[in-house]
Amino acid sequence: MAEEKSAVWQEIEKAEKESRRELVLQGVAVDEKIKTSSGIHPRLYSLNLLNYLEISQCPSLYEIHENIKNLCHLQSLILCRNKISSVPKSIGELKSLKVLDLSVNELQVLPEEICSLSELTTLNVSCNNIAALPDGLSRCTKLSSVNVGKNALVCLPEGLYSSKLELLNTVIASENNIEQLSNDIHNLPSLKVLDLSNNKLSEIPFELADCPKLKDINFKGNKLKDKRLEKMVNGCQTKSVLEYLRVGGRGKGKGKQLDADGAEQSDRNRNVSKKKNAAKQRDKKGEVDAVDELQKMVVKILHVSDSSSAITVKVSPQVKDVRPYIVCCIVRGMNLKAGNALKRFLVAQTKLHDDICGKRTTATIATHDLSSLKGPLQYDAKPPDVLRIVPLGRKEMKAGDLLKMLQQEADEQRKQRKRQNVSGLHKYLQLLDGKDHYPCLVDADGHVISFPPITNSDRTKIKKTTSELFLEVTSSTSLQTCKDVMDLLIIKMAELNKFTFDNREEPCSDDETGTASYPATDCSASAELSVVQVKVVDEEGNLKVLYPSKTDLTSDVSHLYIIRQPASTEKP
Repeated sequence: MAEEKSAVWQEIEKAEKESRRELVLQGVAVDEKIKTSSGIHPRLYSLNLLNYLEISQCPSLYEIHENIKNLCHLQSLILCRNKISSVPKSIGELKSLKVLDLSVNELQVLPEEICSLSELTTLNVSCNNIAALPDGLSRCTKLSSVNVGKNALVCLPEGLYSSKLELLNTVIASENNIEQLSNDIHNLPSLKVLDLSNNKLSEIPFELADCPKLKDINFKGNKLKDKRLEKMVNGCQTKSVLEYLRVGGRGKGKGKQLDADGAEQSDRNRNVSKKKNAAKQRDKKGEVDAVDELQKMVVKILHVSDSSSAITVKVSPQVKDVRPYIVCCIVRGMNLKAGNALKRFLVAQTKLHDDICGKRTTATIATHDLSSLKGPLQYDAKPPDVLRIVPLGRKEMKAGDLLKMLQQEADEQRKQRKRQNVSGLHKYLQLLDGKDHYPCLVDADGHVISFPPITNSDRTKIKKTTSELFLEVTSSTSLQTCKDVMDLLIIKMAELNKFTFDNREEPCSDDETGTASYPATDCSASAELSVVQVKVVDEEGNLKVLYPSKTDLTSDVSHLYIIRQPASTEKP
């Protein structure tokens, strides 16, 4: 390796000294160092104990050195939101790699050597300029998720349809130029999610209906020859689409489409009336089944009130260079009192943090008991020795002291377990390394209710008797990231509420104080959730974001039904 001319970065030096297994380098400060060093400091590639490495949001990062191969224990490599234009072939030597995220870069090709990553489970190369994928992806037999959306693909490689990929459950290839989906798609026995929206497909193969676990498909934005099928697709009727394909592709010409020149099959002429009637009956039955299911999973969006009791969040200019994006809303009707409902909700929140939130590096979720906070709220950034919070399960302390205490706990935990990496809250401490100010959400009484991405306040923690939740998602990545995470959180809450309602683990009753947690109708007759909009404004009161707006919560989840108020008062 060439002689190191510049000083070793503080983050790298600290990771080396403490034998860390995880390292996150992101944002403006790191980008400046990349400019100064003309790339990543070479000492990084000597940290061969790392199993998690993230370098993100650095527009000055154009390439990764071939010495990335030295990080032989890497399991997760996150290189998103940079300007990387090429990936070294040596990446194929990372034999332990499970997660590879190269999204939002400027890649045009991927090296064939990626196909040597036999442990790879997740590949995300969305939002690049890739025109073709390597043919040997079938060698990555442990692949479970592939996201190639927003590229320049004209087809998916044959290797992606291989029966060897028996664990592949998610394929996202939206917003490309794909003209054909192979009928070998049926070779994927675990496929659950398939998104080929906004491509150039003219047909959908009948064999798609042979994927036994397929639950969620999206072919919106394709100009299909079969206009009836196109109508189903645009209506997000996954169940109906699969049934239509299943009937259309089987049984002695039964349900076949018109041929290329529009001529009809002679047997169709003889039986047209019979088939139309049968199709109507099938459609009617499908609609009844769908309505029956949707009645149990409903989300009603309520417009923000103009009354003085409405919650508004004011954003201070100080958060711009720390964690600038925030989205909030209020949810009513969530039954946390029954059985293990609260535990399931907390577990689901943790899973979202680990998955879509990228272990809190992309976004952080906070949930509060609305009755325990007072609006309006202020989203601010304060110095570590000024910001004071009552962390979950602890006494009030300064944020700086909290981080020092958590770091000491992490060090002690490593010694006791005789291992280098830690789990739980401690792994997020490094996300604030080098920050002069820490983000926080403060209520009208001056109480800090949230300190992202570290902890919430014990003052506003949710409990079994919580009937109204204030939800908050913050990010240093983008506003859309916050919205996407919030969408998924609300969908998950609707699913959990439906599960609680269906299983009726415990009858709704008053709490120990004799105060009813929920109206009887909410518990006994409906699993419906209500989402109340929350405004986020700047210092002058100008609207920054209103969530959910009419463009939010537009999920294609087939069993979710959104009821929206007339948009008479909603701003675009």
